[in-house]
Amino acid sequence: MAGRSNYDEALIVEQLHHQDTVQAAFGKVIEHYSSQLYWHIRRMVIDHDDANDVLQNTFIKAWTSINNFRGDAKLSTWLYKIAINESITFINKQKALNHISIDDDDSFLVNQLESDEYFDGDEAQLKLQKAIASLPEKQRLVFNMRYYDEMKYEDMSEVLGTSVGALKASYHHALKKIESFFEEND
Repeated sequence: MAGRSNYDEALIVEQLHHQDTVQAAFGKVIEHYSSQLYWHIRRMVIDHDDANDVLQNTFIKAWTSINNFRGDAKLSTWLYKIAINESITFINKQKALNHISIDDDDSFLVNQLESDEYFDGDEAQLKLQKAIASLPEKQRLVFNMRYYDEMKYEDMSEVLGTSVGALKASYHHALKKIESFFEEND
């Protein structure tokens, strides 16, 4: 994840482990990762306000479990895991509220996309977002992380706990489904 040059992750991680510097350090974490995490979450939950809520929940969860962060993984990896889990929890709650089975696809997200007043893309962008929203959750995650976040498969593997080969297969299947969506909706 690209960021400002004055952000020194090793120093920040050290400061997160000291009572007198943890708050200021966490403020820098929020400042550094908010934008990337917001867009990652937004691509999962679609709606702007929902994405802001999930982002806030992500940082609350990170803050309340900061003592559990040992620095074995990169801070970005840890935050992505939390953001993904919070996004999935949110989507499952939305399904429950809308009386949709957890096992059903997330096509209800397409309806949210169509009614999102903050969506400012053109027709092709809307069609791409609909195609992505119609993917199974895991494929949607992998596609977004690879296509939008330009994340390496090795980094995705660390975040998702899935082998690089399986991630490449998921991305390939997602691309095929998106191509089919475009062919069917021309």
